[in-house]
Amino acid sequence: MSAAAEARRCFPLPKRRKHPTLREVTIPPRPERALLLLPLLVAGCRRPDYPAYAPGFREFAYIANSASNTVTVLDLVYLRTDRTLRVGEHPSAVALNPVNAEVYVLNSQTGSATGTVSVIDTSNNQVTATIPVHRNPVALSVERTGRRAFVANSGSNTISVIDLAARRTVAHVATAGQPGSALIAPDGRTLVVTLPDSGSIALFAAGDPAKSDPPLTLRATFSGCPGATSPVILPDSSKAFVACPGSNQVMGLALAAAPNSWEARQDSSATADHALAKMDVGQTPTYLTLKPDGGEIFVSNTGSGSISEISTQTDEVGSTFGIGDRPAHGVISADNSSLWVSNSGADSVSLYSIDDGKRLPSIHIGSAPDALAFSADKAQQFLLVADRRSGDVAVIRTNTRQGPQLLTMLPAGASPAAIAVKSNEKAQ
Repeated sequence: MSAAAEARRCFPLPKRRKHPTLREVTIPPRPERALLLLPLLVAGCRRPDYPAYAPGFREFAYIANSASNTVTVLDLVYLRTDRTLRVGEHPSAVALNPVNAEVYVLNSQTGSATGTVSVIDTSNNQVTATIPVHRNPVALSVERTGRRAFVANSGSNTISVIDLAARRTVAHVATAGQPGSALIAPDGRTLVVTLPDSGSIALFAAGDPAKSDPPLTLRATFSGCPGATSPVILPDSSKAFVACPGSNQVMGLALAAAPNSWEARQDSSATADHALAKMDVGQTPTYLTLKPDGGEIFVSNTGSGSISEISTQTDEVGSTFGIGDRPAHGVISADNSSLWVSNSGADSVSLYSIDDGKRLPSIHIGSAPDALAFSADKAQQFLLVADRRSGDVAVIRTNTRQGPQLLTMLPAGASPAAIAVKSNEKAQ
């Protein structure tokens, strides 16, 4: 980044007054200006409450605007709108490729015979391909290798399997009902599919393309989870948890271990999927947030305005506490210390200190906050919140001397529904 750009970021000029002949600041002559920029060149604008960016660092947020058929691209280095991209109708989800410079946008195309997936090249922020899937897709999950994506199509009771390199759908696999979500395990062996209408969860074995395995094979089905939604899978792929809004519970499942794994050699029964427990939480649990270390899950209970804390080791609910009006999505910091929750009924974001077991003051933002995402720097200095009703994105500084603060509001399209953040390298 140039010295002038650094200067504008560190010390932005105040707005001018109404009188056109008056200047807010006096710009020194060129020699003095060089002296003013010299500390920026040395320190690199290393203010303690902003991330330090390496030369050439680029970071963007991709916002799917479900009611305007667009994706807003926000430049998170300069905190401004970079561009707006036209995608398919009713974009509802965004997923990153963890290996390649690509972002995928799921377009529901409500009323059409097929849905689509738009491919965005993040090196130039352009839509480079559109991949057709089945009717009314509602969820998208990309495996850790970046080779395949799995799409839940609620309008056709199928899962589409996409070869991302080839830009094509390689299989459509039938489900027993309308799928509501799909999530691939970190080890790539299991796809967890929720079937909310039938209150069940289907587990599919995901085959290895290199071995010419079938893309998906149904392995097990579990019932008794009314409205099944929001699956999470532990980092070691040993367990899955699913919210059951209709029964005010969370269901835990043990996922089958690989036949030749250490777990299978110790216990032959580990090669079979089985139910673990149904845990009573608050009213209408709708979203599960998993700690990065996998040790705990926090359940957003929309109906009771509370959060329930579940231990993934013991499969027990530790506590339930008030958080805000109609809590929706949650996100947890990389150091496992802080939980942020969007309160869709209070137009605010709540912060819960996991280490201290204490709720901190809420931050008021736009109307009907929903999806959340952190910036990619190591300190996660910015939290982005999509405000569905006001059509904007709140940018919160998470680490200042005065505590978390709302920094700015950036415009998005109508009804922003999902956020994904992608950078070309890590900030310092």
